[in-house]
Amino acid sequence: MSLDRILNAESVAVVGASRTETKRGYQAIKTLIDEKFEGRIYAVNPKEKNVLGLPCYPSVSDIDGPVDLALITTPAKTITDVLKDCGRKGVAGAVIIAGGFRELGEEGRKVEENLIRSAREFNVRLIGPNTSGMINLEKNLNLVGLHDVPRGEIALISQSGNMALSLFTEARLKSHLGFSYYVGVGNEVDIRFHEYLEFFKNDPKTRAVVFYVEGMRDGRRFLQEAYRTTLRKPIILLKGGRSSTGKLSAGSHTGALAGISEVSRTAFKRSGIIVVERTDALFPVAESLCNLPPIKNNKIAILADGGGHATLAADILTDLGLTIPELGTNTQEKLRKILPFTASVRNPVDVAGGTDADPTLFAECSRIILKDPNVGGLLMVGLFGGYAIRFAESLSLKEEDAAHQLGKMVKKRNKPIVVHSLYSSVKPHALELLRYYRIPVYDSLDVACICISALNDRGSYLNEYHAKVNFVFDWRSREKASAKKIIDAAIRQNRRFLLEHEAKRIFQHHGAPVTNDQLAATADEAVEIASKMGGGVSLKIVSPDILHKSDAGGVRLYLNTSAEVRQGFAEIIRNAEKYKPGADIRGVLVSPMAEPGLEVIIGTKIDDQFGPVIMFGLGGIMVEVLKDVAFRVLPISPRSAGSMIEDIRSAPLLKGIRGKPPCDRKIIRKLLLLCSEIIEAYPEIAEMDLNPIIVYEQGARIVDARIILKEELNYGKT
Repeated sequence: MSLDRILNAESVAVVGASRTETKRGYQAIKTLIDEKFEGRIYAVNPKEKNVLGLPCYPSVSDIDGPVDLALITTPAKTITDVLKDCGRKGVAGAVIIAGGFRELGEEGRKVEENLIRSAREFNVRLIGPNTSGMINLEKNLNLVGLHDVPRGEIALISQSGNMALSLFTEARLKSHLGFSYYVGVGNEVDIRFHEYLEFFKNDPKTRAVVFYVEGMRDGRRFLQEAYRTTLRKPIILLKGGRSSTGKLSAGSHTGALAGISEVSRTAFKRSGIIVVERTDALFPVAESLCNLPPIKNNKIAILADGGGHATLAADILTDLGLTIPELGTNTQEKLRKILPFTASVRNPVDVAGGTDADPTLFAECSRIILKDPNVGGLLMVGLFGGYAIRFAESLSLKEEDAAHQLGKMVKKRNKPIVVHSLYSSVKPHALELLRYYRIPVYDSLDVACICISALNDRGSYLNEYHAKVNFVFDWRSREKASAKKIIDAAIRQNRRFLLEHEAKRIFQHHGAPVTNDQLAATADEAVEIASKMGGGVSLKIVSPDILHKSDAGGVRLYLNTSAEVRQGFAEIIRNAEKYKPGADIRGVLVSPMAEPGLEVIIGTKIDDQFGPVIMFGLGGIMVEVLKDVAFRVLPISPRSAGSMIEDIRSAPLLKGIRGKPPCDRKIIRKLLLLCSEIIEAYPEIAEMDLNPIIVYEQGARIVDARIILKEELNYGKT
């Protein structure tokens, strides 16, 4: 169902209308009247005759005109009946203010489930519950009660009303930009984040979409919608609940699936979302992305009127992964002609007092720098805007002239300028002119650098969009009948865990380099198999009842003689029977010992918010000790597979150190893509674990493999 009738409602019923000024039912109606809401306002309260001059209706169904949206301000226990009444009236949606649902525990969860059933039965979509409300600035549809929200082109979707209030205040005090809509998502029981995003993707009044998120109920659908949206307009996201304490707070706040991890951080970035880590950078990043062209080449010039700020800016930008290139010879020569001989013209450019008497030199320097083909964007840092305050009032006209020139320069060169100024909070006219030209100005050097970095991230994503995946699975697209038979047989036997040799055969059918294992039912068979393999062998218990073989004493390594194989077989069987009496023991797997190399791990699992994800890192015991791993949401592209390998801290080990040869990173990338292919081909799989994979200078061997099937297998296409 389209959200248009809800977010662009022409008529609103306030359920719980009140004549008491401190109650939400009074404040909502007063705000709608004061701000001149364009549509019809209906007051609903069976105990009142009128509120603020509006007649009161006993119920929504008694209203004599059409109703698009209901604002429900009554307690949680009353809402189910109100929704039924809304359904009979044909109301499209309801904004539910009350808390007291799943965020309070099991009893609240039951109340919430009844709420959802009623909403679905009567076809009423829900914003909330536990929401601060929603605002449509163009229509003056304000169901929050906040006044003086600045109007503009940013849609804000937040799970925190206080975060929204903070951003509204920041925009009003520090920017010329404002908001097109605000939606308080609350518990997200019905309308999901991806549905709001789909609406704002197509909204002509919205140029950028900002999210504050504590948890999502359908993260994969959000990624899919973000992938479709970010090509058209930027999305900026701040995620709460990164720490264990933050997760608990977020859970009690919204009742959502809270928490951030590398899975969500990388997933958001892969879909083109600009992820912000700091609250004070959220609105500035949105402002910059909304106002300025993206950076196309990762190369930033710094123009400063002091060495300290220039040095700090270079350090911050470098830490953020940007390049500070040396300016071209021609550029340096032109700068040298207009600046004092003490100035630095390489990059960062330090005017060294050259602008003290003539701030218009900032504009001339910027023009020269932005013409350099090696520069993608410019960061101005220091005193600009404050020369009339710092030195002489007569300089104000020159600063304003420079501001006019800078404003026109961005459009002409299609390269962004971000300004850091010590005088930003004073709001001199020169800085207000920059803001008029949509050049953002910040008093925090760190925030200004983060904004430049965000513009670069946006440009990089748009340049590489053709290589991105859309997070949609094409189930069974590469299924192999021989491998599918193994899975089907396990399901018929009511087994969720494939035996090791079964898992390896699936990988083998897809072309993976697995060890040449054979199953032995007796000690004599084990000895015979080992003798044919030649060299040392390993023995591992094979039982559907024993998942962790080492815990059961079910593994023996480096067995070189027939006697060692025979003894090892007996010990493994004895240990397994002791570990789990009555276990279904199928035999012992005999494997040739692999040559030593670098051990890595590849695994997949089902993430609560995003579905199937894949992990890569150092393997063996190192994965537990170092936890040096990288995650991606599946499916992955060749580019994503390559970046996973580079993302782990131990990536230099793969390139060879201290005389050791480099590892075959091509085979690792191939295995990552193969695992992605297997998960896409067989939706029955819940988890896979290849640990260790031994990687050599050329090639690799999968030494151990585990596959766990889903408990419920009625999965359709995504």
